[in-house]
Amino acid sequence: MKQKASVAFISLGCAKNLVNTEQMMALCRDAGYALASEPEGADAVVINTCGFIDSAKEEAIDNILAMGELKKRGQLKKILVAGCLSQRYRDEMRDSMPEVDGMLGTGSYGEIVSALDELLADGTPMRFGSIHAPIEELDRVITTPPYTAYLRIAEGCDNHCAFCVIPSLRGKYRSRMWENVLAEAKKLSDMGVKEIIVIAQDITRYGTDNYGRRRLPELLRELCKLDFHWVRLHYLYPDELDDELIDVIASEPKVLKYLDIPIQHCNSAILAAMNRRGDKDDLLALFRRLRERIPGLVLRTSIITGLPGEGEAEFDELCDFLREVRIERAGVFPYSPEEGTRAALMENRVDEEEARRRAELLVDVQSRIMDDYNESMQGEILEVLCEGFDPASMGYVGRSYAESVDIDGKIYFSSEREPEAGEFVRVRITGTMDGELTGEDVEGELT
Repeated sequence: MKQKASVAFISLGCAKNLVNTEQMMALCRDAGYALASEPEGADAVVINTCGFIDSAKEEAIDNILAMGELKKRGQLKKILVAGCLSQRYRDEMRDSMPEVDGMLGTGSYGEIVSALDELLADGTPMRFGSIHAPIEELDRVITTPPYTAYLRIAEGCDNHCAFCVIPSLRGKYRSRMWENVLAEAKKLSDMGVKEIIVIAQDITRYGTDNYGRRRLPELLRELCKLDFHWVRLHYLYPDELDDELIDVIASEPKVLKYLDIPIQHCNSAILAAMNRRGDKDDLLALFRRLRERIPGLVLRTSIITGLPGEGEAEFDELCDFLREVRIERAGVFPYSPEEGTRAALMENRVDEEEARRRAELLVDVQSRIMDDYNESMQGEILEVLCEGFDPASMGYVGRSYAESVDIDGKIYFSSEREPEAGEFVRVRITGTMDGELTGEDVEGELT
């Protein structure tokens, strides 16, 4: 096959976006395009964007402008913007960003090759297919380290939280077919992937659309039959975590005792305003049940401060809730009003500066919880997935079950041997460094 032009990819935002980028890369590779490692010198760059909140939009715009500068200097020919930002702001981008030569929406990732062909023939591709269409089953170029990969099991979301634009950008909830998920998982296992990260906007709902029932528990059992060492889960919605799923998580050794459960708040009135199912009592009961049935459980969540209607009493209740439940990891975000959402139309607005102040206060609460957790880990021996040598610390770096990739911190450890990236190492925790755990290799690779 005669080689076509070269194309570079920039993937922004979440892991689900990264999977779409990897699929586009595979389509381009199979069509004869050369995959460039850097935009400089490439014929085209594809920027797969996030458009969820202000900080993500700013990052995407900064990348587009930076690529525009490369184009001005003659170091890049064309810019194609894909993903959520183009889906959300196609008209605005077309009118105000002359740097952009073409766009793909979130329903048109599979059209990347024809879009690039048109772009490089000096056309202006604008592809915006249905965001509710069935999921395309596409090959991927895995860009994560060889020992870790994502497994996306669904697309879209039906939760319709009042503050969130994702359903309007990604469409209704669609589960991948069972056989396709397992075929991809088997391929990843055969490639030597040791940590598989199961992802979707809501993995707990998997199967309800195609099969009329939740199939995540049986999917996890099947994944545990493959040669993965770790099976990690992102994200589980609190009202969908039933006894069957908890039993599988508790009983399957490969399923990590690390659960990412976004709660967003604890006050029952705020939860109702957010269009979240359940209330504070439900959350307390769930976390109590999880702690009782899954020893060593580490929890992660997402929290929003400053939603319209949140007063000092509701915020204080949230701080007290965190102190009581002691969630080990939390991402805290000040509320960002997003056009097109119900929350953006709500009254009783909280000043943006006040929302940020509350977020900072909540981070302080969470930091003390993290310090207590780190202290409790001193002397423990953890299984750590080594990610290689870290020149800054003059030692090795990795993650235990309690640290998810690109989200949480790391574990830094010394070793008298030279463990390779991808090895599992027994590490005794002996200290902390800037809020992250440190330790020493006590045995070597686990088999």
